Amino acid sequence: MKAIRINTLSTWFLLLLLGLLTGCDKDFEEVNRNPNSPEMVGSSLLLPNIIRNASNEIIGKGWGIGNVVMQYTAKIQFTNEDRYNWGPEGNPYSVFYNTLRDVNNVVLQSTDQGENNYVGVALVMKSLMYAFMTDAYGDLPYTEATGAKEGINYPKFDRQEVIYQGILSDLEQANQLLGTSAEALNGDILFQGDIMKWKKLANSLRLRALMRLSGRNDPSAAMQAIVSNPQQFPIFEGNEDNAALQYLPDVPNQHYLYTTRSGSFDEYRLSTTVEGYLKDLGDPRLFAYFQPTNASGAGIIGNPEDYAGVPNGLADEDALEFSPTGDPNRGGSNFISRVGLLFSCLVCSEYASPIGFQTMLMGYSELQFLLAEAREKGYISVGDASTYYDNGIKASFDYYEERLRIANLNELADAVQPEADYFSQAAVTYTGSQQEKLEKIGTQKWLALFFNGLEGWFDWRRTGIPAIQPGPAAYIETVPVRFMYPTGVQALNRENYQQAVSVQGEDRITTRVWWDVE
Repeated sequence: MKAIRINTLSTWFLLLLLGLLTGCDKDFEEVNRNPNSPEMVGSSLLLPNIIRNASNEIIGKGWGIGNVVMQYTAKIQFTNEDRYNWGPEGNPYSVFYNTLRDVNNVVLQSTDQGENNYVGVALVMKSLMYAFMTDAYGDLPYTEATGAKEGINYPKFDRQEVIYQGILSDLEQANQLLGTSAEALNGDILFQGDIMKWKKLANSLRLRALMRLSGRNDPSAAMQAIVSNPQQFPIFEGNEDNAALQYLPDVPNQHYLYTTRSGSFDEYRLSTTVEGYLKDLGDPRLFAYFQPTNASGAGIIGNPEDYAGVPNGLADEDALEFSPTGDPNRGGSNFISRVGLLFSCLVCSEYASPIGFQTMLMGYSELQFLLAEAREKGYISVGDASTYYDNGIKASFDYYEERLRIANLNELADAVQPEADYFSQAAVTYTGSQQEKLEKIGTQKWLALFFNGLEGWFDWRRTGIPAIQPGPAAYIETVPVRFMYPTGVQALNRENYQQAVSVQGEDRITTRVWWDVE
């Protein structure tokens, strides 16, 4: 009887416990939802982070690699980047794929809520990031990317051709969606909610993408359709339309280099390559892009002879001790020009401005050079190639004059506009054979793309303009044409990585991407 009594009590206790657990579970989800920690973040809160992450990564790559590989700047210490000693590149891959998850969330939730403006902006940012990544790496996860919630943890790599088809489709869809709903674009730190400027960016990016692919696909019909119908497909009409992220004076929203330590800023100096072009043309952008040498004693602005560069691709010791005149007693950093005051860090100069410099995602000047090339090659029949070309040059000068004034560098702003005879020089005026004209377009575009992410490098790989040669201590004999995939991708998604490499070619910095035809 005693044993039976114990079993009865045990059963009663278990039933009571089960009832309590069942009762607690009834409203479990409601009870355990934290009202102060929302499970879904609205598009207006996601958008600033998307724009900021993309912009910071693009400008960071411009400073660390883009300026160097295109020989705007050269390094005087820690010269591995300048000598093409490039290993696997972790970013923009990691930063952009993390950010693309937020983009995907904006598309999904704003589609459900009928917020077409947010969807359109998200598609533009998605296209911008994928174009930057695929131009840097080549083939990438695309159709299966950001699919972890659907159980896709090891996405396949798509061919670059497929990625660009998606980019062009998304940009066209963005143009169609923008302005078809009434919600305000809160959180838009790029254009402050101006829908028309987002439409102009979408269509201007389409023209960039179509030109990028022009070695593979004839862009004529698509480009002509855009430029012949500005009502349906608006594009940039002036510097006021530039997709340029404006920084703020307060912490932590100053420009990218403002809080950099002086040692890091001073590693990068004027390259003799761009120095030669700027001085030969009497181009006053020299005064905006770089500073007089310390040894010149010229202050914030000097004569052209007060600016001196260093060749790219020197060994560390040779770079640090380089003498522009060949005099060993006049060598070293005091005799080499720093990057301009517009870009300077706070501890580098009393003239540094937290807001003068912007991150340029795409600008009017670049678009005008694209249109000049398209018109010269017969891709479009709208406009005049010479006018587009002149507009591109003038827009670049005007942009730097304005930015220098915003940075309170008025003496430099007064000097940055060219003399009247600048455009009449044989090396500048739009005359000559078609090849000579294309050389002038490419050269002026390269000069205008200074510190513009990796766009100068991407465009150079397509055109070969201007001539860029590896330095004497370079590890390879050719200029790199892509990034190697990150080590994490090689290890964690190895099967798909190996498949991509078997199709695209060896995972080397000398392997051309699909659009980069010789």
